[in-house]
Amino acid sequence: MKVEQFIKVLGADFYAGVPDSQLKALCDYLMDTYGVDKKRHIIGANEGNCTALAAGYHLATGKVPAVYMQNSGEGNIINPAASLLNDKVYAIPVIFIVGWRGEPGEHDEPQHIYQGEVTVRLLEDMDIRTFIVGKDTSLKELQSAMDDFQNVLTKGKSVAFVIRKGALTYERPVEYKNAYHMAREEIIRHIVRAAGEDPIVSTTGKASRELFEIREAGGQGHKYDFLTVGSMGHSSSIALGIAAQKPDTKVWCVDGDGAVLMHMGSLAVTGAFHPENLIHVVINNEAHETVGGMPTAAGATDLTAVAKACGYPHAVCVDTFEALDRELAAAKAGNTLSFIEVKCSIGARKDLGRPTTTARENKENFMNYLKEL
Repeated sequence: MKVEQFIKVLGADFYAGVPDSQLKALCDYLMDTYGVDKKRHIIGANEGNCTALAAGYHLATGKVPAVYMQNSGEGNIINPAASLLNDKVYAIPVIFIVGWRGEPGEHDEPQHIYQGEVTVRLLEDMDIRTFIVGKDTSLKELQSAMDDFQNVLTKGKSVAFVIRKGALTYERPVEYKNAYHMAREEIIRHIVRAAGEDPIVSTTGKASRELFEIREAGGQGHKYDFLTVGSMGHSSSIALGIAAQKPDTKVWCVDGDGAVLMHMGSLAVTGAFHPENLIHVVINNEAHETVGGMPTAAGATDLTAVAKACGYPHAVCVDTFEALDRELAAAKAGNTLSFIEVKCSIGARKDLGRPTTTARENKENFMNYLKEL
């Protein structure tokens, strides 16, 4: 189904969301049509943030907004859906559009398997009526579902369209780019070289995939790295938890701008404890690149200043490899909590693979290595 048809049937004129590869057609359409616009389309920090934005839109206009997300974001909407939107509270109607990663019967990455199994159940448990949209869903079927949903929305209840892989299409190509020149994979290669045998916690998405392949190409093994394949926004907290228990070991976190924004409160917690053995590197390409390249708010946010305000004693921003190497070496040699923001281009190798070990194997190898330290 063409995304233009889908949008027309929904009839919403405000969208907030966190981009998802399963919803790339929708994301590209919204960026191509509205860009990022406070009145029509906002890319939020996390899905709960988007739900609250939608609630504000409804309060101001009386209209029904739409919130889009990958199904992994359902966890972030549970609180506002249950304690803000629900008809036992404020009765604020929202149309959720949920990309169904890990759908039962469809091959997907390990972090999506269980989430895929419970996707529809979680929505229904929150009293959110659902309709599944697939490649074979007709426009008539979609319209009938929306007509039925209208009765639900008028009662102050929310509804959800769960989108299967390939269900929506958009024919106009949309290109995402920025003005930076340093490639993320090369940045990670420099971090690996500086870290030596120190443990590394890497964030969700292509960063972890690139780290795995760098280790593979160097014949180094994978025991040094914890690849946070899911749980977007939590890698720095994982690293803090490790650093607190291993005070004599340097611990590195390879993070991304979208992940930092998703749970930015973790910066304040890390700064408050300021572990001297933690090095937090944020690779900032100002984009949700792993799911398509749509922009994050990091392009308008001084992450280094935020880190300083949160209590990081040393926080810098670099945009050259010379400066990066200098800061990595200083952090390695020093004894202070360090935050290094690295400005990065958008893009990755087309032949970039995925980890060939399981998540459980990654955990066990990493834990065994930590025991040695």
